[in-house]
Amino acid sequence: MTPGSNLPLNAARVAVDVTAPVRLDVSGLLLAADGKVRSDADFVFYNQPAGPGVTHSAAPAGGDTITVDTAAVPDGIEKIVVTASLDAAGATFAGTEPTATVRNADDGSALASFTPPRLGTETALVVVEIYRRAGAWKVRAVGQGYADGLAGIATDFGVTVDEPAAPAAAPQAPPVPPAPPAPAEHWAPPAGAPAPVAPPPAAAPPAPPAPAAAPGTGKVNLDKGRVSLQKNQTVSLVKGGRPLLGSVRMGLGWEPAFRGKNIDLDASVIAYGPDRKKIDNCFFGKLMILGGAVQHSGDNLTGEGAGDDEAITVHLGGLPPEVTGLVFVVNSFSGQKFSDVAKAYCRLVDAQTGEELVRFDLTHAEPRTGVMMAKLIRQFSGEWEMTALGEFVDARTVRGMVKPGGQAL
Repeated sequence: MTPGSNLPLNAARVAVDVTAPVRLDVSGLLLAADGKVRSDADFVFYNQPAGPGVTHSAAPAGGDTITVDTAAVPDGIEKIVVTASLDAAGATFAGTEPTATVRNADDGSALASFTPPRLGTETALVVVEIYRRAGAWKVRAVGQGYADGLAGIATDFGVTVDEPAAPAAAPQAPPVPPAPPAPAEHWAPPAGAPAPVAPPPAAAPPAPPAPAAAPGTGKVNLDKGRVSLQKNQTVSLVKGGRPLLGSVRMGLGWEPAFRGKNIDLDASVIAYGPDRKKIDNCFFGKLMILGGAVQHSGDNLTGEGAGDDEAITVHLGGLPPEVTGLVFVVNSFSGQKFSDVAKAYCRLVDAQTGEELVRFDLTHAEPRTGVMMAKLIRQFSGEWEMTALGEFVDARTVRGMVKPGGQAL
């Protein structure tokens, strides 16, 4: 699984094994509709190994297991979040990412697995959540980090935590705000797949910017109009409760930071499968891939002119089922650095109406030759989600972006 993806559970009793190269403290929290525990009895961990429908035990292959008997979970509980924190004081998850394996608790068969990617200073994580949706139970990969350990998770979900007071001479640092739980999911059956749509010849100037979602507010959808993303924010491509499955165009643009200096950048998209392996890539030297489901507008050698410099049209409903992720990248083939670039952005446009749906403006630059601008990830329900990346790498061609792109999914 990848962050944010979800799967239906075909077993009434599921076990979530959480393992890592280091010792972990694993817990399960039963959350009501307000995202909080009803009482401290809904916090299941090594010192309180049983709650209503949820138990804690040692995992068969090492680590800990949270077992959820969905039939025994009280009606007022909407989800069970499975968390992990590091046992060693001062340790972080950098290089020791945990893996959650979801099993049928009765026959032991594996249902899903998830390893949160690219962890750093986090000392605790919400790894996965088992949640109720329309009378059925599903599992979602989360991977949201906390910098203040298990106490930060417990406090955020309403558990009372008794901590010793800090000495008077040592003022306490403000807590690091954790990322919130994933918001409610939107689902609708996939629509039929119309023929691919070629990109229009000229992009309109960008519309006045809409207010960006506040940092840390989680996913939004398209119901309130155009979304302005900040780095690492995600928008669900859902409007009116239905996934957007028509043709969209990712426009990418840039301007030179210094007058009289041309900037030759190249926009590309890399298609990946569920194993994060490259299936194909579309760029100025290969203007159409996947049977025409992805089309490139052609190379712009200078970056001059208003509107998008290069555009890539994607017919979402026409993508083969093995394509589960797309990463949009920009490279400097001539070796110019992005510190020479101003106003770099990407925007997702409805290719049939020209309506701008999502926009991401880079607010900083680094003296490197490649940047991953955004990713689109297909959810199990059929909908797509776009996440702003803004991650710089040293790569002058799309070939050098394949590995970091896979790591970003």
